[in-house]
Order: sequence, then C-alpha cells, then structure tokens
Amino acid sequence: MSGTSSQSKGLFAVLLAAVGPGLFMIGYNIGTGSITTMASAGSRYGMGLLWTLVLSCLFTYVLLIAYGRYTVVTGETAMRAYRRHIPFGNAIAVYTIFVLVLGELASLAGIIGIVAELIKEWTAILFGGGGISMLAAATVIIAGCWYLLWIGEYSRFEKFLTSLVVLMGVSFILSMFIVVPHPRDLLTGLVPNIPHEANAHLIIAGMAGTTCSAMVFIMRSIVLAEKGWGVNDLKRERLDSIVSVSMMFILSATIMACAAGTLYKMGTPVERAIDMVRTLEPVAGRFAVSIFIVGVIGAGISTIFPIVLVLPWLLSDYLGTERNIQSPMYRILGGLGLLLGFTIPVFGGRPVWVMIASNAFQATILPVVTLTIIVLLRNKRLMGEHRCGTALIVGLWATFAFSVVTGWFAITGLVQSLSQIFGA
Repeated sequence: MSGTSSQSKGLFAVLLAAVGPGLFMIGYNIGTGSITTMASAGSRYGMGLLWTLVLSCLFTYVLLIAYGRYTVVTGETAMRAYRRHIPFGNAIAVYTIFVLVLGELASLAGIIGIVAELIKEWTAILFGGGGISMLAAATVIIAGCWYLLWIGEYSRFEKFLTSLVVLMGVSFILSMFIVVPHPRDLLTGLVPNIPHEANAHLIIAGMAGTTCSAMVFIMRSIVLAEKGWGVNDLKRERLDSIVSVSMMFILSATIMACAAGTLYKMGTPVERAIDMVRTLEPVAGRFAVSIFIVGVIGAGISTIFPIVLVLPWLLSDYLGTERNIQSPMYRILGGLGLLLGFTIPVFGGRPVWVMIASNAFQATILPVVTLTIIVLLRNKRLMGEHRCGTALIVGLWATFAFSVVTGWFAITGLVQSLSQIFGA
C-alpha cells in the first residue's frame, strides 16, 4: 500500500486508535440529535419519559453485546454477514443501507439547521440587528466541512470540537445538581406512561431512535473489525459495552433533568433551538447562550463528518472494499451529503422538529436489525461454541418487542406531525 493510500484512511483509523470502540460510538451517538430530543422530552413531560430512556439504554446494551459478539467471533461486519448468511440477505442489506442513510441525511439537515439558527440568534444578541442569516451560517459550516473532508485532516480539528462539547457537558452536569429533580419524579418517570399529547409518540420514538440507534450497531461491527478484536476479546467487548451504555444514560438523563428542572417548571417546551439555552441558565447565567451554542456547534460539526461518510462507509462494507476517505467515491458522496445541509436555510422549516423526526425515523429500522442478529447468533455453523445462550436470546426478543412498539410510535408520530415539521 502506498503512503498516500495509508494516509487517506486517517480519519477513521486515527479516531479508533485514540479511543475504544464504545467511546467512539458514544461520540457519534451523543450529539445535536440527543441534546435536542432529550431537552424536548424534559421540557414537555419533566422526567415522565425516563422509562423510555432506561429501556432504550438497556436494549442498546443488548444489541451492542450481540453485534459485538458476532464480529469478534466471526471477524465479519454486519453488511457482509447479511449478504452471506441471511435469507434474502442482499435485499435486506440494501434496504438497511437505504433507510439508515435516509434517516442520517434527514438528521444532517436538522443538525445544520439547528446550528445555523443558533448562530443567527447568538450574533443577534452579540451585535444587535437580525444576526447572521441562517443561509450564510450554513454556507460557512458546509464549506469548512467540505474543505476538511477533501484534505482528510479532520482528526486534529476534532480534538478542538471535543473540548467544546466537554465544556457543554460539564455545564449540563453542574446545572443538573442545581435543579436536580425530586426523587419522587424520578421514581414516577420509571413507570411506563404515554402522555396524552399530540407529540408524545414522536418524542418517545425520537428518544428510542437517538439512543437505541440501528446505525450504532451496524457501525460497531465495522469499528470492532477495524480494531482487530477477536474471540479472546469477548470479556473486553462486554465491559466496553457496559461503559458505553452507562455514559450514554448519564449524559442523556442529565440533559433531560436540566430541561425538566428549568423549562418544564416554566411551562416552556422546546420549539426553537434557542429555547434549549435556558437549561444551562442555573449554572451559566448570562453566559448560558455562549456556552450552549459553542457546545452545540462542536457537537454538530463533529457529528456531521460521520453522517456524510455513512453511505460510503456502508457501501465499502457491503462491497468489501477499502475505506479510503480520499477516494473519489468518498469525496463525491460526502460532498453531495453536505449539500443537503442547505435544506432548511433555503426552503425553511423547523429544525428542532426535523431533528426529532429524523431520530424517530431511525426507530423504524430497528426491528430488522434485531431480527437479523438473532438469526446470525443462532447459527451454530458460524458461532460454534460461542453461539448465544438463553439470556441473550431472551434479551434480543425483548428488544424486538420494544423495537416494534417504538417503530409503530415513529410511524404514527411522523404521520401526525408532518405539519409541525414544515409548518410556519
């Protein structure tokens, strides 16, 4: 392999070398979508939907273990396994890629819309007037991301973005201790209950979709394969999954608690991106706007890169070709993906609801992702002595039941809420 070809794998390889597979996926999963959805849930229902987060994290752990177990035992990634060992595997793989990419691109439109809206509001506060237009902000963001994608030098910039997200995360945690929910509210929130409100189904599905994300499990198999983990790493893989899900739960619950302790008590549900700033006011005061916005910008931009690379990554996995981020396929598909970021600034829409809806849409693919891994893990020829036992199978069937319910919530919520997504 030439020096140029080796360097061209820099983004994926450097990130994986720096962190464990679980932390890599947490960095991918906890971003603008999680912040928006958890803040929206907390602002509307307090801690009433805590049960959704608990179940989502529990079943995320089950699927992380399942996909991780398959990959470390067989060395195969998900897409390749679908094609080789699942009936109608090619069709299932193509369908999975299509739905995942469609959901991720909708998420990209929401992320850039939210970041652009926040920049507009922020500059209006700082300098007066109407602030920088959303179109101008989106143009700068997209042009900068395209440049970094073209030269393949994102990894250094990613460290700076991570520091911004950490700042915001620390602010959320400190805010939570100031507005910590009453223990009674936490216990009540653990009891499954569906609010009688038009957006409840969509937000529940959005919480499930952003936490128990099918993309995370598909990408986990790629990450573990890139790491070279084998059958001797089964215990390591289990510990990695525990740490990942624990961090995911803590961060998501913290955001929800902050919104419950501020916006919910004020009767101010999140409708616009700037509404989420108030979740940090108890600890950040007048600086809440700046801390939140720089954090969301960091979280948003750091999430954009994995999203625009989803399609070429999955195609490489499906075709069994090298992941080369400086190849024409990666640059062209990544560039086309970035152009979709202009959707809201150009055509209008409500970015918060686009973000929630894209998360909810991700829940519709979860039943397929769950059923396929059940079939693979029960294949004695593939798994041998590591074929999954009763406990994991029970967990996977429970996950499947959860995925069917949240998938139905996603469909009904999306149908009922189309007017909110593109309304005035």
